[in-house]
Order: sequence, then C-alpha cells, then structure tokens
Amino acid sequence: MKQYNSQAIVLNRINYQETDRILTVLTADYGKLRLIAKGSRSMKSKLAGGIELFAINDIGFIRGRGDIATLISGRLKTNYPNILTNIKLVQLGYEFLKIIDRNTEDRVEIEYFNLLSGALSGLNNLKIPADITNLWFLSRLIAISGHMPNLISDTTGADLIITGKYRFDGDAMAFIKQPDGIYDANHIKFLRLSFSVQHPSLLYRVGESQKLTATVLPLVRDIRLNYLYS
Repeated sequence: MKQYNSQAIVLNRINYQETDRILTVLTADYGKLRLIAKGSRSMKSKLAGGIELFAINDIGFIRGRGDIATLISGRLKTNYPNILTNIKLVQLGYEFLKIIDRNTEDRVEIEYFNLLSGALSGLNNLKIPADITNLWFLSRLIAISGHMPNLISDTTGADLIITGKYRFDGDAMAFIKQPDGIYDANHIKFLRLSFSVQHPSLLYRVGESQKLTATVLPLVRDIRLNYLYS
C-alpha cells in the first residue's frame, strides 16, 4: 500500500480497545483525517511519541477501505511545552483544538493548519499575553471562514474616520457612529491587524496592545459565537 506523509496536529484522541487510539488530526497536506494508532498506548510503542497534543508531528499513514486510515509512523517535530506550565494556556489550547475540529470539514485548506500552528506557537511564547493570542486566533478563524466584519465603512457606507466614536452592530457586521461609543480609530486599526497578520507576535508589538485587546476581544468573541460553531 502507498504510504502518505505529512505534518499533523492532533485535535482529538480517543482510547480504543486495550492499546489503540483513534486520532483526529489536522494535516498540512491532506486536510483533516481520522487515524487508528494501533498499540500506541503500549509502553513500547514507537507511535506514542509522534501523536502528542500541543505539538506538530511528522506522520506516515496508509489509507484503508473505510473512513479511518492507519498510522504507521509518528515523530515529534515541534513541541510547545510551555503551554503545559499554565492552566489558562492549557484551557485555551484545548479550546483552539476543539474549535478547529468543530469548524472544519475533511477537505480543509492549509490556512487552518497554519492558523492552529501559529496559535500554539503564540501560546508557547510566554512573553505574549494569552488574550492577544486568543484574539488573533479567533480573528483569523473568522476571516478564513468568510465572516469578516466591515472594518472600512460604517453602516451608512461612510468611511470610518479618525475622530469618530463607534459601537458595533453584530447584525450588520459593521460599526455605527455613536458619540459615546467605546470603539475609536485605534481599536479599528488594531482589529484590522488582528484579522490580517500572520502571527500573534505581530499584534503584541503594537503599542498598548493589551489595553486594546481587552476592549476588542469581547467583540470578536461575539462574532465567533454568532457565525461559527462553539
């Protein structure tokens, strides 16, 4: 049988029979796969080290007649051990895995793999506040999924202005000018970056990034809850 090779991130692991596991993985080359890792729960298994959570693994697999392929090789490529040092990071990491699993079909673009690997890398970098990585992950997921808010003009079609104050209309997915609104030009510029940059470290470099994140993260969370699976 032909062997297929790719980088993979484990989204879910389920114990099966006495020593096996059923894995759901997101790969760089073949989308989302379900694999059986035979004997991987055995102490002598050569597969165990290559199916770690919060890591990028090099895997080899063969396809069978059904929906579940067979994992035949696994090797740890990039580990993100710092995630395990903090309960908030662990919880966010599991949430990222769950959200990606819930919002992807089997035939999924590589952007989702890049998004998840970037998010794990961000959580692993203890200099970057977890909320900034969370904001970046949710924003990029919304953008990739095709649910971008309007960050150019308000609900009337007028350009968003530097001196304006705004509130956000979730139904229109756009800002409405309002004198006592909590969003201003700095928030909107920061949102534009969060939806477009390729790694959370680039958001962290922005001045007052933590303060800006505290204001806009609830907005992005609401968009995700309204348009994507939890």
